[in-house]
Amino acid sequence: MESLYAPWRIQYILAPKPPASDVSIFAKIAQSSDDEANFVIARERTCYALLNTHPYTGGHLMVVPYKQVPDLHGLTDPELLDLMKLVRRCQDALTQVMKPDGFNIGINLGKAAGAGIEPHLHIHVVPRWAGDTNFMPIIAGATVLPEALNELAAKLRAALRRQSEAGTND
Repeated sequence: MESLYAPWRIQYILAPKPPASDVSIFAKIAQSSDDEANFVIARERTCYALLNTHPYTGGHLMVVPYKQVPDLHGLTDPELLDLMKLVRRCQDALTQVMKPDGFNIGINLGKAAGAGIEPHLHIHVVPRWAGDTNFMPIIAGATVLPEALNELAAKLRAALRRQSEAGTND
């Protein structure tokens, strides 16, 4: 098996991090009413979804419970169900808007597993395309995003709204 190296990520991993706070950035965004500035694309009863501002690929988003918990054990069964239903809705919206060939959907629990915001569970939904890796991160130290985050957020909000209106959000 070949290894795919992502050396551009080491800068993020080794960069100084702001001092730990009792309230995560996700909790702050959950309490904010400025969804456009925070790239929030959906809000449900117990969770919300937002675009990742440091994405691996275009369309990389996260689904986050309002409750700040470090892992799945901190959520009730109804909260887990809401979380997974919103993951599914976001996958459907990304499929409609971006037409990816596949998805990586996952949770990083703990620093050793790559959790960037350890105290607040979140699920990554990353659309993928055949051959979507390229030389730009290695040569230029940059990720190529095909669309501005605010434009993509507007398209995904519209797709999620259409799902709700059609009653297909379950």
